[in-house]
Amino acid sequence: MNKQAILTTERLLLKGITPALIHELYNSKSKEEIMNYFEFDEAGYENFKNKHEKGMETDQLSLFFFLLVDKSTNKTIGDCGFHTWNRKHRRAEVFYMMRNEEYKQKGLMTEAVAAVLEYGFTVLELHRVEALVADWNTPSIKLLQRYGFTKEGTMREDYFFDGKNVSSECYSLLKWEWEGIKINKS
Repeated sequence: MNKQAILTTERLLLKGITPALIHELYNSKSKEEIMNYFEFDEAGYENFKNKHEKGMETDQLSLFFFLLVDKSTNKTIGDCGFHTWNRKHRRAEVFYMMRNEEYKQKGLMTEAVAAVLEYGFTVLELHRVEALVADWNTPSIKLLQRYGFTKEGTMREDYFFDGKNVSSECYSLLKWEWEGIKINKS
């Protein structure tokens, strides 16, 4: 199997997932093995099967994300990483989600995002990280602001959700801004 990036925080183990790893698993493992590896339900399995079969990257765009594993239970509790990673222009959109409500509001995503931003700016050599978030998603906005993301504006009706197009607030963080925030927190 391809060498997998592994990060650790105080309470989390972050297991790196790439398109190559997804293809390798879907080409060599059973459905049950794949579902166990990712701790997917049926919908998650089908979602990634679709990505595997229809493609998830081009010569310029890719994705890189981490499964968030709770160290105390060894259970996968969420995902955090980058999609629409444009290698040529050194930018990507960050995403994050907890799979279960019981893990929210405990600072776990704060830990994960810190590690993922560090990885993105240092290993993936990103210059710009973007985030698109609904204006009503206050916890997500606070998380972005904690790491120094700047609101750039509104992307009008850019996201299809719950049967309709809704707008997203666009935030960004540049590498030099992240470096300055990191130094100030030391």
